[in-house]
Amino acid sequence: MPDPTPAVQAVTTAAEPLAEASVLDLLLDADLIVQLVLVALLGMSITCWVIVFDKFRMLRAAERDSQGFLDLFWKSRRLDAVYEQIDRYRLSPVAMVFKAGYVELAKLTNTSPDAGISGGVAISGEDNLSRALRRARTVERTELSRRTTFLATTGSTAPFIGLFGTVWGILRAFQKIGVTGQATVATVGPDIAHALIATAVGLAAAIPAVMAYNYFNSRIKLLANEMDNFSDDFLNIVKRHFRGR
Repeated sequence: MPDPTPAVQAVTTAAEPLAEASVLDLLLDADLIVQLVLVALLGMSITCWVIVFDKFRMLRAAERDSQGFLDLFWKSRRLDAVYEQIDRYRLSPVAMVFKAGYVELAKLTNTSPDAGISGGVAISGEDNLSRALRRARTVERTELSRRTTFLATTGSTAPFIGLFGTVWGILRAFQKIGVTGQATVATVGPDIAHALIATAVGLAAAIPAVMAYNYFNSRIKLLANEMDNFSDDFLNIVKRHFRGR
């Protein structure tokens, strides 16, 4: 069997070290710019996962407390009885909307929230009550959405940051070709590998962030709808049971 040609031997010899190199070796051997890109993407990915776990826990608690509060509210015959137990549902945005509305209602009827509000008490300033409920909804919606914008930012920018690392790695590969005059695997292989790693890390950071952002947004919208519906129901109850509108 004839011996391999020198070109084949050169390609085989050059490919062997690349096959033995680990991903960690490639990262440590990468250009400073590529390493900075990878560190930035890794930091964004870790931050996103911290937000995901924290937000998932918070929304689950908010949904559980909201369901418990709504059950209590519709089973109770007096608003003050609900207010007395409001601290049990402090993680519920719906409960916090009720608390803001009840406190404003107490101001309108010139009574203390802890003293209770009796039906038939004349109230005025219904617009104030509506504004208090709307303000509470805005505050709770803002709290629910807190830090989710970072997920959206990561999902939209991480692929481009990874692409920057990819372009830089390919640019380095062409520079080496220009200096050495050789387009062998040994010459451009490491830089191409660095470029592909940057792309992969960028996508690995972006894809979970986008999925988590959409998932959390859908759950936040459900809670926001519950707050809106409860506000309407609360106003209707006030209109039915209090005179002097």
